[in-house]
Amino acid sequence: MSSYDYDLFVIGGGSGGVRGARVAASLGKKVAIAEEYRYGGTCVIRGCVPKKLFVYASQFHEHFEDAAGFGWTVGESSFDWKKLVAAKDVEIARLEGLYKKGLAGANAEILETRAELVDAHTVRLLKSGQTVTAKTILIATGGRPNPHAALPGHELCISSNEAFHLEELPKSIVISGGGYIAVEFANIFHGLGVETTLIYRGAEILSRFDEDLRRGLHEAMAAKGIRILCHDTLQKVSKGEDGLILETLNNGTLQADVVMLALGRDPNTEGLGLEAAGVAVDERGAVIVDEYSRTNVENIYALGDVTNRVQLTPVAIHEAMCFIETEYKNNPTRPDYELIPTAVFSQPEIGTVGLSEEEAGKRYSELEVYRAQFRPLKATLSGRAERMIMKLIVDAASRKVVGAHILGHDAGEMAQLLGVTLKAGCTKDDFDRTMALHPTAAEELVTMYAPSYRIRDGKRI
Repeated sequence: MSSYDYDLFVIGGGSGGVRGARVAASLGKKVAIAEEYRYGGTCVIRGCVPKKLFVYASQFHEHFEDAAGFGWTVGESSFDWKKLVAAKDVEIARLEGLYKKGLAGANAEILETRAELVDAHTVRLLKSGQTVTAKTILIATGGRPNPHAALPGHELCISSNEAFHLEELPKSIVISGGGYIAVEFANIFHGLGVETTLIYRGAEILSRFDEDLRRGLHEAMAAKGIRILCHDTLQKVSKGEDGLILETLNNGTLQADVVMLALGRDPNTEGLGLEAAGVAVDERGAVIVDEYSRTNVENIYALGDVTNRVQLTPVAIHEAMCFIETEYKNNPTRPDYELIPTAVFSQPEIGTVGLSEEEAGKRYSELEVYRAQFRPLKATLSGRAERMIMKLIVDAASRKVVGAHILGHDAGEMAQLLGVTLKAGCTKDDFDRTMALHPTAAEELVTMYAPSYRIRDGKRI
């Protein structure tokens, strides 16, 4: 009989932690999981899911406009922010209930409390002050928005967390940042009728994405009326008579009702007791793990955003399943981070898998780049000037497709299926042999027969 209270104690009730706890419990292990806020983690409670619901809401004004081109007459419309927030809250509560139901169904013990490490096998439950022991501990506490504490007036700003619970929809907002969170919320707020400004220190939004898609999205957002200020940063935020006053490095003074900081996320390890347990962290506070998600303390594992590897919900879930294989099935399994499909739910949307043109140029001696830019069929009658971009990056030597990138409607859906294709190692010849499905935007992926250009030794030829 075990001398510990639990076989496994999981700290953090996000997607990765819940998956690890539920599956371990289903294998007959005695499992407890502790969460101090709400079960479901960032993605379900105040991340991917509510954000996507807000994206849908923000698109309707364009749908109403487009309808006229197809013969519809749409009457006067209005938007109620509080109704959207309330409907979102109902759906999030439903999903949280499903997470708890899954845990309970597997006989995992659900604890609604903050949990902190006392030593390598002991956890303190802060709500009751009780301490419990576990043979294995899994840290899955995720990340939190960087508050940018060096910015004077940062306490007057919101993060993506608070954006889901604003009492009123602001008339104007300035969003600081150029990553996918900043870009997505800029499109959301603009679509809901908010005067929106995006300010970013870099030369172009969405670093690490393919340059063509970054530029194409920037142009599309600007055409919609979103003001984008690159090569600039906020220097100070202060209260004014009519909202907030922002001092910028290069664009003078701005005014806004709300300022949102989207300047990255930090691993959520502060005050977790890692030092007491002997768990090593890096300079950003992320838990250091090996290729099997094990920390430097043999019985303690960590996964998800708290390790600052790949900050995506499906990755955390994948890491949890690898943990189960390694710890409980005698099958040491390393997470596979190659060819992860990614989407930016901007407007237009980005879907991508594999290497960008810039990354591939550093890895392969010669590339073939297939690129198509076109007006989607829907836009011909709606009168909208939007353009789709599709790119395939091909290793010239093997003909293997090493990157696929899409800007336009349903790009994320296409990227998910392309993820299977690239993971299977398909070549450009496989694409060419595939019959087109007409009329679709995706058919462009299998009808680009001649390279748009080649890249040799990192240079376009």
